[in-house]
Amino acid sequence: MYAISLDDDAELRPLEPWHAEEFLAHLDRGRDFITRHVPFGSTATDVGSARAVLQSYADKRAADSGFLHGLWLDGRLVGGLLFRVFDAATGTCELGCWLEPAGTGRGLVTRGARVLIDWAFGERGMHRVEWCASSANEPSVAVARRLGMTRDGVLRAHHPYRGERQDIEVWSVLAPEWAQARARAGRDG
Repeated sequence: MYAISLDDDAELRPLEPWHAEEFLAHLDRGRDFITRHVPFGSTATDVGSARAVLQSYADKRAADSGFLHGLWLDGRLVGGLLFRVFDAATGTCELGCWLEPAGTGRGLVTRGARVLIDWAFGERGMHRVEWCASSANEPSVAVARRLGMTRDGVLRAHHPYRGERQDIEVWSVLAPEWAQARARAGRDG
């Protein structure tokens, strides 16, 4: 299986059903932190249910409708990125993330997201990559900004989570915008 180096000690690689034990241990280390704003991984409470979550994304990958990548730091799974929605027919996908505390503050999500956005536009011919985050999830909103995405709007009181209705910010970047930004970064860097 492939691994994409994000720096000397961080990698982005597919997160597969055979990672169930490692995925569960990671979720258990960071469950309260990970689920502050979204319920991602909350149904994975034992190895079987962790495998089921991973299998659901393996099935999405096989159907070309979504997939998971894990973020490993010093050989330890600390988070990941996912195409929650991947619609090749319309050229639109939604990228998201999660991290346990040990993975925060290192730019892993931003660097990994750049790799996946490059792939979505360059390899798959997508036209639009979206990023949706609770307005209260300031680190996730900051990632969208660092990626150069545009805030399309806020879905006010969009859905209930933990007894409160959450505002969801929708951010996006279009293929031509991404290409221009990457070209500028290449000239400047």
